[in-house]
Amino acid sequence: MTLTDSKPVVQSIGLTKIFKDFWHRDRVVAVDHLDFEIHAHEVFGLLGPNGSGKTTTIKIMLGLLYPTRGRMVVMGRAPTDVAIKSRIGYLPEESYLYRFLNARETLDYYGRLFQIPRRDRQRRVEQLLEMVGLTREARRRVGEYSKGMARRIGLAQALINDPDLLILDEPTTGLDPIGTREIKDLILFLNRDKQKTILLCSHLLADVEDVCQRVAVLYGGRRQTMGNIHELLSQENLTQITTERLSPEAIERIRRIVEQEERKQVVSISAPAARLETFFLKVVREAQAARPETSGALAGGKIAEFLATAAAPDSRAIVDTLIAAADKAAPPPIEKSVVQQPQPEPPAREVIESLLASHSRTPSERVEPMPADRPAEQVERSVIENLLNKPGAPKNSGEG
Repeated sequence: MTLTDSKPVVQSIGLTKIFKDFWHRDRVVAVDHLDFEIHAHEVFGLLGPNGSGKTTTIKIMLGLLYPTRGRMVVMGRAPTDVAIKSRIGYLPEESYLYRFLNARETLDYYGRLFQIPRRDRQRRVEQLLEMVGLTREARRRVGEYSKGMARRIGLAQALINDPDLLILDEPTTGLDPIGTREIKDLILFLNRDKQKTILLCSHLLADVEDVCQRVAVLYGGRRQTMGNIHELLSQENLTQITTERLSPEAIERIRRIVEQEERKQVVSISAPAARLETFFLKVVREAQAARPETSGALAGGKIAEFLATAAAPDSRAIVDTLIAAADKAAPPPIEKSVVQQPQPEPPAREVIESLLASHSRTPSERVEPMPADRPAEQVERSVIENLLNKPGAPKNSGEG
């Protein structure tokens, strides 16, 4: 089943969720008769202050909560249908990761949950680590990561299955401006080039404004407004003209024309200013060119290959052929005749006789120990003689 432009990917109809107390009395109305649709191949923003019902709506969309009333449809099926879960990627507001696994083990674990073949899984893990800038920190336990690094590995696990629907809950929380810009660029790439449907939930309105085509604003569990973001933000009663820098005389002539001929008031005349984010990124890139070394997470690399391009139909066969050829060219195993056999150990009686012989030397043949050591020597000799006289002691075949 493929996503089509005619049928919504997500559809909420009269969705209501009421949390009850111990006595089953209505306590909190988290979502109240919510209606909205997310179309195929668009970036949809779900906005609202804390407690407006955004996270509850997402959990119902994922099948983690059941609605009290109303209906939620995801890709034409109920959210609890297991068949669609493999087509969804989810980055929660808090990255719930296993603290004692490193980055590679974490991504490999989630890849196993989606039953991705081993070779594809290993390839995707390396590409995602490079994409989110964590290749150098791949062997560190994720419990040691900063919040920004945890968001990066969380985004990578949300993409491990190459989902059709990507749900991002506060994806840029804890990221520096460079990481934030990279996440926004990635969202735009996935939507524009890969035609993925993305739901973005964020408190950072500037991020939503940069990447979303449509938004819905919630308050008190209800939808307050919804529509195209440019239409919602446009000010129809104002006109803005941007041109190259003009002389003061030209600006004054334009002001007279507007006021005298058009009978309109000039609200303001000023030079446009760059956004702080653009200025910050420019300064950092110049610094990186002068001194590229830094600590922590690196800037993200290229887009993961499995996300950027579809694999060729016969690529798996080519890889298998190369591996088989390498196996044939491997050196032959070592023959058993070449391996040296261990030498047998001497009989125990020979070892004991040699010890007795060392003690039977004349005073001129051996070095006398210190007087303090003489009792220990006598004890040692008596122990050896007891071993020889003990019944069942080993006997040398050459002696009677």
